[in-house]
Amino acid sequence: MRKPIIVLRGLAKTFGKRTAVNRISMSISKGDIFGFLGANGAGKTTTIRMLCGLSKPTGGSASIDGLDVWRDRFRIRSHFGYVSQKFSLYPDLTVCENLRFFAGAYRVPRHQFERRVSRMLEDMNLGPYMNVRAGKLSGGYKQLLSIACALIHEPKVLFLDEPTAGLDPIHRHRIWDLLYRISQTETTIFVTTHYMDEAERCSDVGFIQKGSLTAKGTPRELKNRLGGDVLELHVEPAVAAVLEFRNFPGVDAVDLRSGRLRIHAKEPDRLLKEWHQHWPFTNLRWLGYSWVEPDMEDVFNAFTLGYGLQPKAELETVNK
Repeated sequence: MRKPIIVLRGLAKTFGKRTAVNRISMSISKGDIFGFLGANGAGKTTTIRMLCGLSKPTGGSASIDGLDVWRDRFRIRSHFGYVSQKFSLYPDLTVCENLRFFAGAYRVPRHQFERRVSRMLEDMNLGPYMNVRAGKLSGGYKQLLSIACALIHEPKVLFLDEPTAGLDPIHRHRIWDLLYRISQTETTIFVTTHYMDEAERCSDVGFIQKGSLTAKGTPRELKNRLGGDVLELHVEPAVAAVLEFRNFPGVDAVDLRSGRLRIHAKEPDRLLKEWHQHWPFTNLRWLGYSWVEPDMEDVFNAFTLGYGLQPKAELETVNK
């Protein structure tokens, strides 16, 4: 088992009477790609800002590579890189000038500047844009430059707060290919995202809801907590069917995917048998059904809405 490099022990943050992060405890191993998932306002960014020493915890503690994230916040900055949601580089500086600036800010030895800059240009495919001002780059290349600047000092941990938000599929894919390559160097990656297909690519995933960590595990472990395959119905018209099924007794949730309805229920077999015997929706045509393996979007909906989950003791005690 690999050694944990990020450890949270009852980490908490309140703003007045509002609890933003509620006593989160977990550890992340060296070299992992950890995906931190949750709805907007769930506490993802607040957590990542505390881990980066940008916001003081109001309870508990956290450490990176054995250093306390708040008490040792000035010492610890050489241990991690951070890419925030907002583009925070210097738009009037060129790509190369930004890289050199951050190399200096992170106290990279002067004799290593050009080697590090050249490697980042190559790794990020930024060579053709080396003399272009950062503010003139497309959204995807701005994000690649942000990641390059966060990696210029070769940190042990890379924090990314929704790094692919607003990007086209090509740049999203390119950034995830890059993250895979980075993780092969034993760099630990902590990434927040609301794209469920990206969660599938993580080695470990944590769900945060209203500031509390509700579950943590590999994508496979979390899918297994749904208790089996998901019932998928082919019904027309599909959009009208969503409303009908959501109001049907015994149905916890309905999700429309590529023209098919995914039915989430505690007893899907019973419902299927009941519908075979008597189809209650006179305005809908039933064209078929299948059982499909759950994906991370199914898992996310289950944790967010609180339905159809198999209990797991070690996850239930994670916040205690």
